[in-house]
Amino acid sequence: KMDFLALTTLTIVSDCLKSIKQKLNIDINWGKISLTDEKTMNLFGEGRTEAIFQFESSGMQEICRRLKPKELEDLAALNALYRPGPLDGGMVDDFIARHRGEKKVSYLVPQMKDILHNTYGILVYQEQIMQLAQNLAGYSLGEADMMRRAMGKKKREEMAMHEEKFVNGAVERGINQEKAEKVFDLMKQFADYGFNRSHSVAYAYLAFQTAYLKAHYSPYFYASVLSNESQDTAKVYKYSNEL
Repeated sequence: KMDFLALTTLTIVSDCLKSIKQKLNIDINWGKISLTDEKTMNLFGEGRTEAIFQFESSGMQEICRRLKPKELEDLAALNALYRPGPLDGGMVDDFIARHRGEKKVSYLVPQMKDILHNTYGILVYQEQIMQLAQNLAGYSLGEADMMRRAMGKKKREEMAMHEEKFVNGAVERGINQEKAEKVFDLMKQFADYGFNRSHSVAYAYLAFQTAYLKAHYSPYFYASVLSNESQDTAKVYKYSNEL
């Protein structure tokens, strides 16, 4: 499945890059820019995310200040977690505590570490549920996707069938039955909140690009932003104030 979205942000980035090339004769090669760029990450950590794609809301700014993102993976996770379910369920607080090292990261079975280490042991993405089914219980990715859908839509009969298949598959691969059942329950619990990782990372990368331009080439970035938002007086006022 592919979503093609027409985003003003893409035009803003493109206009900004053209302006930097024209005025400074600098070609920005995204492939050579570190995804942990300190100046860019400081912008997120301080919550100075006006005009940053997907990170503008006051709630997201507050979470950024609390988390202090260090890399693209952190931005992707915030994209996935900043929704009513994870916020209300305490997942965001849990994620921040683990990220800061205030709470121990643990795994029900060691095999989960490879799949969940980048989200500090928390199930955040739909793809992680699919990987667990594949690696722990021998599912094909197609079957794993069917299981994820059944969980998300609360199809009881299908879920009962998958529970048996998952537990049996995990036991065959040397996982204790009780632990296999706990892993399945955990996946079932998080299926409601699971977000699409590919979507999260793509959005996080675009957020990173806008933040990089704002951090390193702010006059050019804001000239582009204001040109593209010139019809929206509220935004012009807000951005001019920060500028």
